[in-house]
Formats: sequence, structure tokens, C-alpha cells
Amino acid sequence: MFNRLSASATAFAATLVMGFCGGSVLAAEEKLTVVCPAFASGALIPAKFTGDGKDVSPAVQWSKVPAQTKSIALVCTDPDAPVGVWWHWIIFNLAPTTEHLTEGMDKAASLAGGACQGTNDFGKTGYNGPAPPKGPVHHYHFTVYALDSKLNLKPGCSKAEFTAAVKGHVLAGGEYVGTYVRR
Repeated sequence: MFNRLSASATAFAATLVMGFCGGSVLAAEEKLTVVCPAFASGALIPAKFTGDGKDVSPAVQWSKVPAQTKSIALVCTDPDAPVGVWWHWIIFNLAPTTEHLTEGMDKAASLAGGACQGTNDFGKTGYNGPAPPKGPVHHYHFTVYALDSKLNLKPGCSKAEFTAAVKGHVLAGGEYVGTYVRR
């Protein structure tokens, strides 16, 4: 059911966190397997999950997290954006027993069970899908983190607040990449 992460996907996840959090956070043996059932790894994300469609979040599933996990976080980013890495989704403080998010997650800052969502680069809470300018293919990285604590952040936090809070707390991580293009 789950695809194994490629070495390049794992390296990108570590680089993404290192770039935003200031250091290596993924141990080589601590990898999560992540999948979005609505599209194949590396394939085009269906329009339903983009700014050209209903703009609903896809379902995301991940493998069991380490036993010492206290919370789960997920981000969706586009490193191909003309202005640098563009954040499409920040969701955190998911229960450590959580193994998936359903399609069409609520866009509220506070969710059931204590989970919260941050403010994305569209200036909104919740998920906003691919909406790149016309041009080359963009890659969308759905990255899941198993954390050793709950994050002391308010609902609607910024990506800077999120990345500062995550620093030093990632036990394991993994990602799944989809693509999208406007011609």
C-alpha cells in the first residue's frame, strides 16, 4: 500500500527541514513512508486538489511513527515557485496515533482533537493547492514529521513560527511528491 521513499525524496525532506530549521533533523533509520492515494508518486496532481479545481486537500497516509512520538505535523511546499519555496499547507499537533488525513480537510485554524493549521503563503489557513504561474512543472512535497513533543504554537501560526518550533523535535519524516503545471 505504501511506496518506499526514494533516496532523493529523503534527501529533499532533510534539506527542506535543514534549510528552514537550521540543522539536520532526520536520522537515517527514522523514515516514514508517505502516500497520497489520489495520484502516483511524481505524477500530476488531479485538478480537484488544485486552485484550478475545488482546491480540496488530498488524502495523505503515512506509516507507523516511532513509539516516542508525541505529535505529527505535515506541510505541503512547492520549491519551484518563482519567489522561493511556497507553503501550501501547515498542519500540526495531530495525535501521535494518527496515520492519515482524509480528503477535503476543514480549513479552520483549530481542528478536532487539538490539531491546528498554520497560515500558508496564500495568507489563509488550511490547504490551498497548486496554482502556479504558467510555465514549467512544479513539484509539491507533502512532508510528514513525527515529533517528540506537541508544538507550543497558536492556530494560524506563520511558517517561520512553525519551522522555529519544529527545530530539534523531529524524530522521523517522509514525503510524497506530486506535480502540477499550467501551460
